[in-house]
Amino acid sequence: MDIFISSAFGNSQKKKEKKMKISAAVVAAAFSLAFSFILVNFTGQCDAALQQGFYKGKCNSQDVEAIVASVVKRRFNDKPRVAAGLIRLFFHDCFVNGCDASILLDGDSSEKTAPPNLSVSGYDVIDEAKGLLEEACAGIVSCADIIAIAARDAVQLSGGGRYEVQTGRRDGFVSLASNVDLPSPRFSVSKSADAFSKKGIGLTDMVLLLGGHTIGFTNCSLFRDRLYNFDNTGKPDPTMDPLLVMKLRLICPQNSPATRTPVSLDQNLASTFIVDNSFYKQIRLGRGILQIDQALALDPLTNNTVASLANGNDFLARFGQAMVKLGAVDVLTDSQGEIRESCHLKNKPRSTFLFG
Repeated sequence: MDIFISSAFGNSQKKKEKKMKISAAVVAAAFSLAFSFILVNFTGQCDAALQQGFYKGKCNSQDVEAIVASVVKRRFNDKPRVAAGLIRLFFHDCFVNGCDASILLDGDSSEKTAPPNLSVSGYDVIDEAKGLLEEACAGIVSCADIIAIAARDAVQLSGGGRYEVQTGRRDGFVSLASNVDLPSPRFSVSKSADAFSKKGIGLTDMVLLLGGHTIGFTNCSLFRDRLYNFDNTGKPDPTMDPLLVMKLRLICPQNSPATRTPVSLDQNLASTFIVDNSFYKQIRLGRGILQIDQALALDPLTNNTVASLANGNDFLARFGQAMVKLGAVDVLTDSQGEIRESCHLKNKPRSTFLFG
């Protein structure tokens, strides 16, 4: 009896062990398959994402960023104001359809023709860089990436330090003036914050990005009301330094035709062409030119951030980080969009929009 029991138990145990081995094999195979699926999908996501050094080894041993930098540096040495223009071009492109170079497209009703973009500059810098890159490696580098790289180089040449640009964007097909809905310089802080929030950009990064006005310029039409008839009061904006009001009235007479004389948005004129935190110090003194700039220093939503940036030494690093975030807004990557032969090709309606 003992032998029978022992033998039956032994056979049963072997069967159980065999089943366990089969089950373990099935689980291992399933795990392997699931892991492979995850890896494939994760890898695909990485390929589609922006990344540093995207063009390394893709342009016939040429350094894409160095080619763009050479153009920007030569233009900057000839005319330092080009830096502010390139930063503004980057902002105006990214804030509409996302960073897809749609602002560069020509056409009777393209983004270029929208009122806020009529004074945008830097197109020729992007075109020159694109021409050199097409010679080096045709059909490889997007106009959208050239804008992002050129903006970074403009910041660096203006003393703002160097931040690493993520690349891998592709160019959009559509450019319509009707899509241009940029936050107005007359917006309140809360309204401006709402506009940035729709682009996935938070309040602190909004304050940092508006710090690009450290090397920006404007003209009388955008702030004349603050000098003579703020909020239809018949008086100047009470938040503006009275001495600055007097100075600006000499540049912008009340009843004269619009003047094209550029006015620095950073009223520390020794810092006009330098990316630094001087802008924040000036607006805390009531010397902001645009209404939104001055409001940043006064509104409870942002005044602490402005004070921190004005008194601290981390603006340059944080500004670079904010520019990287802006450069990732609604980008086209991987199989989306296209690589244009020329950055200013006329609008071409396509049925393959976003998938061509």
